[in-house]
Amino acid sequence: MTMREWRLPAALILLGLIPMLAGAGRLTELGTGPEVTPANARFVADPLPVVLHIVGAVVYTILGALQFVPRLRRHGWHRRAGRVLVPCGLTVAFTGLWMAVAYDLPAHDNDVLAGMRLVFGSAMAGSILLGLAAVRRRDIAQHRRWMVRGYAIGLGAGTQAFTHAPYLIAVGEQPDGNVRAALVVAGWLINLAVAEWYLRRPARVATAPALKPS
Repeated sequence: MTMREWRLPAALILLGLIPMLAGAGRLTELGTGPEVTPANARFVADPLPVVLHIVGAVVYTILGALQFVPRLRRHGWHRRAGRVLVPCGLTVAFTGLWMAVAYDLPAHDNDVLAGMRLVFGSAMAGSILLGLAAVRRRDIAQHRRWMVRGYAIGLGAGTQAFTHAPYLIAVGEQPDGNVRAALVVAGWLINLAVAEWYLRRPARVATAPALKPS
């Protein structure tokens, strides 16, 4: 494999590195019997969805990025990986919805952001399910498009770290309310815009990754 083939997968994994490290920290905290604080009370009281969300997201981020390696896509690996990616992606989406509904809102969040989490969590699950339906009917082009869109939404947390950074630098504190909602939504929209650009490039249409489940 050439270094060029690994540029995009490496960039995607690096984009997901901040949320993966944050998730690892959260798992470590929950595994050590933490002192309950306002920031972690919802996770301590009901850890199952956040644990499933973090584990699913790590696997989905890494294996999904590897689906963009052309040489791997030309062999059976991408099909085998897809059998893991589809349930992991759906786990990420549905546990995200679960937490948006079941957990109390964090101090910096509001109902607008909670609603947006429901919208984009549903969009991620819908994209994966549409991709699964497309491959079942042998429509590989549509399968690839929907899987790329679902993956773009799944990587939203990585981009959101960068949409928050300018605000933190300028203001010196975490955003809250509608400002935070706008910055979070911006991360998802940026990823979807890049995904559409990628899919519409003439040289890329035939090589977009297929996250095949079977």
